[in-house]
Amino acid sequence: MGLNRRDFIKLGGAGTGGLLLFGIVETDKTLGFPAPIALKKKIGERTTVCPYCGVGCSVIMAVENGRITNMEGDPDSPINEGSLCSKGASLFQVTKSKDRLTRPRWRRGGTSQWKEAGWDEVIPALASRIKKTRDATFAVKDQEGNIVNRTEAIASLGSVFPNSEEAYLMSKMLRALGIVYIENEARICVSSAVAADGETVGRGPMSNHWIDLGNTDCVMIIGGNIAESFPVAFKWVTRARCKGAKMIHVDPRFTRTSAKSDLYARIRPGTDIAFVGGIIRYVLEDMEAHPGNYNLTYVKEYTNASFLVHPDFAGPSDTLNGLFSGWKGGGYDKKSWAYQADPAQPDKIKKDPTLTDRHCVFQLLKKHFARYDHDKVVEITGVDRGTYQEVCRTYAATGQKGKAGAIVFSSSACQRSTGTQTVRSFGILQLLLGNMGVAGGGLNGITGAVNGLGCTLQGLVNHWLPGAGSVRPPAGKEQALSAYGANKARLASLLKAWYGDADPKISYHYIPKRGGDYSWQPLFKGIRDGKIKGLICWGINPVVSGPHSGSIQKDLQKLDWMVVIDLWETETAAFWKPEAGANPKEIQTEVFLLPAAHSLEKEGSVCNSSRWNQWRYAGAAPPGDARSDLWIINKLALKLKELYAGETDLNSAAVAHLTWDYGDPPDVYAVTKEMNGYDLKNGSLLNGPGSLKDDGTTSCGNWLWCGMFTEAGNKAKKRETEDPSGIGLFPGWGWAWPVNRRIMYNRASVDLDGAPWDPQHPVIGWRDGKWVGDVPDGNWPPTRTSGKYPFIMKPQGRAHLFGPGRPDGPFPEHYEPWESSLSNLLSPQQNNPLLKSWEAAGRGRPSEYPIIATTHRVVEHLHTGAITRRLPWMVEMMPEMFIELSRELAGEKGIKGGDPVIIESARGRIRAKAIVTARLKPYRTNGTMVHCVSLPWNWGYMGLSKGDSTNQLTARIGDPNTGIPEFRAFLCNVRRG
Repeated sequence: MGLNRRDFIKLGGAGTGGLLLFGIVETDKTLGFPAPIALKKKIGERTTVCPYCGVGCSVIMAVENGRITNMEGDPDSPINEGSLCSKGASLFQVTKSKDRLTRPRWRRGGTSQWKEAGWDEVIPALASRIKKTRDATFAVKDQEGNIVNRTEAIASLGSVFPNSEEAYLMSKMLRALGIVYIENEARICVSSAVAADGETVGRGPMSNHWIDLGNTDCVMIIGGNIAESFPVAFKWVTRARCKGAKMIHVDPRFTRTSAKSDLYARIRPGTDIAFVGGIIRYVLEDMEAHPGNYNLTYVKEYTNASFLVHPDFAGPSDTLNGLFSGWKGGGYDKKSWAYQADPAQPDKIKKDPTLTDRHCVFQLLKKHFARYDHDKVVEITGVDRGTYQEVCRTYAATGQKGKAGAIVFSSSACQRSTGTQTVRSFGILQLLLGNMGVAGGGLNGITGAVNGLGCTLQGLVNHWLPGAGSVRPPAGKEQALSAYGANKARLASLLKAWYGDADPKISYHYIPKRGGDYSWQPLFKGIRDGKIKGLICWGINPVVSGPHSGSIQKDLQKLDWMVVIDLWETETAAFWKPEAGANPKEIQTEVFLLPAAHSLEKEGSVCNSSRWNQWRYAGAAPPGDARSDLWIINKLALKLKELYAGETDLNSAAVAHLTWDYGDPPDVYAVTKEMNGYDLKNGSLLNGPGSLKDDGTTSCGNWLWCGMFTEAGNKAKKRETEDPSGIGLFPGWGWAWPVNRRIMYNRASVDLDGAPWDPQHPVIGWRDGKWVGDVPDGNWPPTRTSGKYPFIMKPQGRAHLFGPGRPDGPFPEHYEPWESSLSNLLSPQQNNPLLKSWEAAGRGRPSEYPIIATTHRVVEHLHTGAITRRLPWMVEMMPEMFIELSRELAGEKGIKGGDPVIIESARGRIRAKAIVTARLKPYRTNGTMVHCVSLPWNWGYMGLSKGDSTNQLTARIGDPNTGIPEFRAFLCNVRRG
């Protein structure tokens, strides 16, 4: 029969399948997918991936005579099945925008206008500035005499939007120059989730994937509004609900996600730990009362619940001061957090398999969360008591064998001074319920940009090289490759990819050694203090996105030079203009503004939140002289290599000897192959990271990407729509890192003998002496036979309920936000005792700023709005900056819907249009009525739609684990303006 795409999409609900792999599942109980239908596509159609959020929707571009004439969702994609959100649907307007940058611009210090220039003028000038600044500030050795080969006078910010190949080359060039201040948006978005998940289960990103949400029995969305922020992904939640799953939404605002939920719990901003802590307490008590309702084997065998902790350990329930044992005033002495030793155990740790010893983790966990009873949680959070009790019962029901619960969260759960411990609480709850590694379960932290994960994993944060935490930049004291520690094969292979014939023992000294904190907030302090002279911004807009953004705009005025690579003139590029409230004559910063190609105009791979790498093709040429990031980096690196050729001092060899042979224009496939890696003995592409060696016989730019581009071809291009699993793994669509594994920790989905806990939704299983299903997380035989436990990134293979690696405590503890109008009702310790502060403006007093403010996103605009506020369709749908406030607060303040409103904090003042709504309500906590307002953070002073930036109000306060700012809870006041 003949079907067009629209007809195909209408068939999206027609389910087929069944677990062919195991042959034991009834088809009506599995996740249904439409049967593949052959489509005859027009000649000239190409596919890309939507460049906005982290869902990774596939898009079809109709291309005629080098122009994109139409765009629509790709019905072949198992992720979006042809659907797009409003932003994705507006992509076509990017190609038609008359405001795009088409030529490089150059602003000389003290001048009030841009000057257009050619690439042949700009690239040499920029390379000269970089070399001059680097050489004048280069440190070969530190104060202890260690070789460090770094400069602390140049910084790089961004990005999360380039292709992975472009991000990889950025990282390669920056590290060769000795630059250590390297950060991107991940630091201020979800970095605390990475630290939390690393402590709890071993890895940071989303453990399952979008489609797998359709397998869940209950999803709890906390710290996120997935229906608006990730609307296409939300279809998988609604599909699960159609099969009987429950949805819980926890949020200060009643949103579109709330409207679709079975249970909506309204909580005060900044009280997530108390809320989840109470659920943990409920589960622990119910587990003892009704052990048959829980998978206790999972808890005993796959977590550290049975581990015995030092007898001197004490928690806040013992100390009664909100602190753990070992507090020394500025940090913890962790001696009492250590495990008790048992030399007879293979891992040398003493255990109690009965979980009854008062020093075992399980009993310590019970004791810690016993204080989080229903009365206390209601008092702290403001949640309705009856709703909260039903949330506890509903989510605890996922602890039964054969059931699965998923936790979905986004940046609003992470952007707190307790962000890491907030996400730790999610992980503890999931482990107690046996929800990690199983279909329909997991810790699903969502990145907010299409390639946020892919770019960050190429080393665009200061503490990672390409390959994330296991390939970190060496510290100053690690003076030889032999001193580097674990994962030498990954680092040695990276060095071979970067320095060709050089022995890794020699090239090890080419890369800079770290000697401090080079993250986002110290970076801007370095600019503010005059230490950092030059800044490169790759598709990032910190003047809108950073905390206390008014200060950032002033900080940039202290730079000698700055480079912005973007599609349009952003607020960051225009920081020196009158629109920013600046006097150009007083600002001597030299600014280069380079026109970039959009994702529709270039080729390469991107990695969505689910770790799925997909390939996107170029649909049209960029306008005018705009060029891809790959082209710009290539030109700049070649010019720098030319400038350093023949020089011998200041580690010049790190640049001059850098392998850089991608051609001109650069071949993106050559970069992808370099990332994958080669067997240098025979020149063949490697098949996986298990082949990496530390003896210099293998090269690999990023071990996580090893196996994506093999002799069999580029697997990111794969578009196979068959799903032999029947549960939505789709192993032939794109390629997931690592090794195409679709669900991480999947050996926790089976018992000690390899039989699935949930035979209706098996992820893997042990059959006939081998694993079948998904790629197993460790290829050993089942645990009872091999002794290998499923959480392979943890030292003992067991997940951490007790997390001694975090500086602020082994268990999550509720503390109030830095600015709060209420006292901590759980202990005398008001704030996280180790929160980080870079704030000079002082703390807002509740007497002046009595209202809690939080921030949110809107579906029509992405992040700072640098792209979407340039698109007429999106501006028409969401035209101006606004504030949401409750009817009760509006009545007190005499504010009506549509009125102009002034919002003030201790750091700044902004204006917005009032939306008076029932979506927000005041909280009554401890007898006090507390009001809350919510503001989007998508506006700035450039674009078709202009408005004040909410981040002028937020504070430079950070979580002690990663420094992520506390965007989501601060104090303000409002008045009619």
